[in-house]
Amino acid sequence: MTITKIIGILATIYLSVLFIVFLTQRKLLYYPDTNSYLEEKNLKHKIEKIFIRTEDGLNLRAWFHKKNNVEKTLLFFHGNAGNLENRIYKLNHLGDLNINYLILAYRGFNGNSGNPTEKNIYLDAKSALTWLNSKGIADKNIILYGESLGTAVAIEVAKDKNFSGIILESPFTSMIEMGKVYYPYLPVRLLLKDKFDNQSKIKSINSPILVMHGRKDKIVPFYMGKKIYDLANKPKYSYFIDFDEHMMSFDLNLIKAIETFIKGLK
Repeated sequence: MTITKIIGILATIYLSVLFIVFLTQRKLLYYPDTNSYLEEKNLKHKIEKIFIRTEDGLNLRAWFHKKNNVEKTLLFFHGNAGNLENRIYKLNHLGDLNINYLILAYRGFNGNSGNPTEKNIYLDAKSALTWLNSKGIADKNIILYGESLGTAVAIEVAKDKNFSGIILESPFTSMIEMGKVYYPYLPVRLLLKDKFDNQSKIKSINSPILVMHGRKDKIVPFYMGKKIYDLANKPKYSYFIDFDEHMMSFDLNLIKAIETFIKGLK
């Protein structure tokens, strides 16, 4: 076999791989059926199970925890894998703080209809914000909380608006940069449909920001979270921890950092 033929075969294989990745990329990005997080079975506080109507006619499952005479409400945007139940261990801690919270499942997650895409997830998130506003909860009393992929959702929702605060847990710079980490042999910039470009948007955030990241994060490299923090406008705060990995363990020190940040908000 000649070198020309070998090169031709390799080129054909490579182009086939590119084609397959392009067609299946969203299955590589969104994992609604994955159950890989710390899990607690029972919530320690009462929630109202609701459905949030999107502009395009979907009803998304959500949980709302309402305290009496509490102004601040945390709007929680989850990551790219798992369901609401996977976040109970976090919600149990957040429910102990002096805040209300709303967490919704994106389309395609928790049995919801529809398919997750960057555009669709942003639409879902903004529908949740609209629902809170309809209950008389103003943006100035809302804290946006983004977890991993959800950091891109929080940043998108917060652009050029004034919220009480923004909490980013394990943020990444962009999905293009993430793709380069995981698939260095592919032309990610050309293939990727959902770019989630946090680093180009972070300067448009005018609300106080808390960035949390573990230096041993094996999924989203720590340097990405540090870069987002460096690019962010003031006032900004960080909680960088040596031993924590992806999906923060929510130990007492982390909870204290969140509580201190929330108490300092206007």
